[in-house]
Amino acid sequence: MFNRMLGRTRYVVCRLFIHLSGSDVAPILGTLNSVARDVLDDEGDMETTGEGLARICQSLLQYDDFWTSAANEGDVFWSEGEAGDFVNELFTDSAQRYLSEPDFTNANNSNQPLSAPATRNVIVMLTAAFEGEVPELETDLSNIQALKQGLKALINVCNNNKLRAAQVHFSPAQFGDELTSDQILQHYPELIPL
Repeated sequence: MFNRMLGRTRYVVCRLFIHLSGSDVAPILGTLNSVARDVLDDEGDMETTGEGLARICQSLLQYDDFWTSAANEGDVFWSEGEAGDFVNELFTDSAQRYLSEPDFTNANNSNQPLSAPATRNVIVMLTAAFEGEVPELETDLSNIQALKQGLKALINVCNNNKLRAAQVHFSPAQFGDELTSDQILQHYPELIPL
């Protein structure tokens, strides 16, 4: 309330990492790729992006038995430009992570094998920028209960039109790619076991 009286808008930028592990985690890649395609088809429309982010959060909550480790980071800004710069910085970092970029150009490649090994590890990176204050996202999310509350809060941000930017990266980004434990340690050192 005090911030509003001063006429200043509070922007929060946060990034969540969630590592899922197990023989049944591969289907979440379908949800992630489907949302990515929808957002690309709508050219990054914020409403479509928010709906997609909420869908991903809901899927992650349904897969909570497979959560292995997590991490989060973020910052608060009073300038939209500075918040945007931080979103871009996190985007660049997430995009450079191992196997985190889907390739939709080869979607109809006839040389693809009919069966591929199902990955046992998936890492999802969610970056969101929103207006206001959301204590459930502005805290340490490296325990299961806090992470559940954080994902539910992120769904509410999407549903309440507070979302200003969102990005989703995931590894492996393509069916058939494998993410090993060594690669996780090397490329995602911030993860904390849950």
